[in-house]
Amino acid sequence: MKTSSTFSILFWLKQANAKNGKAPLYARITVDGKRSELSLKRKLPISDWDANKNKLKGLSEQVKQVNNYIKEVNAQLFESYRKLKRENKLVTSSMIKSHFLGIDESSYTLSDIIAYHNEHMKSTLRWGTQKNYFTTHKYIYLFLSQKHKTTDIYLSDLNYKFIIDFERFLRHRNAMGNNTVMKHIERLRKMVSLAHKMEWTDKDPFINFEAKYEKKERTFLTLEKLQAIENKAFNIPRLQLIKDLFVFSCYTGLSYGDVMGLRTNNLCMGMDGKQWIHSQREKTSIPIKIPLLSKPLRIIEKYKKHPKSINKATLFPTISDQKLNSYLKEIADICSIHKDLTFHIARHTFATTVTLSNGVPIETVSKLLGHSKITTTQIYAKVIERKVSEDMCKLEDKF
Repeated sequence: MKTSSTFSILFWLKQANAKNGKAPLYARITVDGKRSELSLKRKLPISDWDANKNKLKGLSEQVKQVNNYIKEVNAQLFESYRKLKRENKLVTSSMIKSHFLGIDESSYTLSDIIAYHNEHMKSTLRWGTQKNYFTTHKYIYLFLSQKHKTTDIYLSDLNYKFIIDFERFLRHRNAMGNNTVMKHIERLRKMVSLAHKMEWTDKDPFINFEAKYEKKERTFLTLEKLQAIENKAFNIPRLQLIKDLFVFSCYTGLSYGDVMGLRTNNLCMGMDGKQWIHSQREKTSIPIKIPLLSKPLRIIEKYKKHPKSINKATLFPTISDQKLNSYLKEIADICSIHKDLTFHIARHTFATTVTLSNGVPIETVSKLLGHSKITTTQIYAKVIERKVSEDMCKLEDKF
């Protein structure tokens, strides 16, 4: 961990709290422009204070005792600073103050909960979600470095201002969208909430914070655009593979992670005597059972003997989501689809164009998608209703 570069100590009288000509003595610790104030539990005559020399004026025995005490505190604070640097620990004004007061050993920092969460989430979160947390961690450390001039902060120092400052910082990062900003804030919130539950901090800085998401309509392909992709044959093998994976998802509703995780033992014979997929959502671990239509069955058959499928014992050759979505943009250009085509649009297309638009009951669609709540599926139903309304308005215009 990198240490701070500037450090100073100032002794002063807090005259705002003066009474009967005396004011409390404080030490101000400054590290890289960030201050912490430390009460020294003494009240001194304002008229005897030398603000330039940071000590009392005079030669009396009482004055010597106070000035010696100031020297002793100064030496201890400086030693706390040096000790933290020698041990390569976090160096902030609040850290030096805590170290001086002897309370630093039981204090947890933001990096402590991040490290704990990193270790804990290995077994509880899918890799895609873990990567999202790593990105959030990167922005947190960047924010601490650029705005707080430090590499860490005590959990006890987190407050509402820290949160809204972090939000403002994110909004200026390459024109980051509102919902992306909120996602990063929510990940920070989950980690801080975990620390609060474990009693690493006695306060919740998010208690007055409300995440505000912008509602966005699900993007999907119309039947015409879906058929344009289906009917297009590609001479380039990688594009043909991506096209097949995308079409497979359009007729099964499976996400990228779910498709990549499919193995031969996920194919089962249903009670109707036809092939089904029995699996579980990678994201939520909710069990899913999907009857296979003829189109996805043909795609499975096509890649059954592919060397990469055989090598990894998967139904399809595996490919990273970054490459897959990059190749989808090529397919969109070739097929004259003027949308930011991503693999997740296939899942939306299954919910809207393939199922709901063809009269499949919403309860059935919810089961096929692996939704835990039917309200999630109802979002797609609203999209369909809006499309029907738009089509009827066009019909009205014709008449």
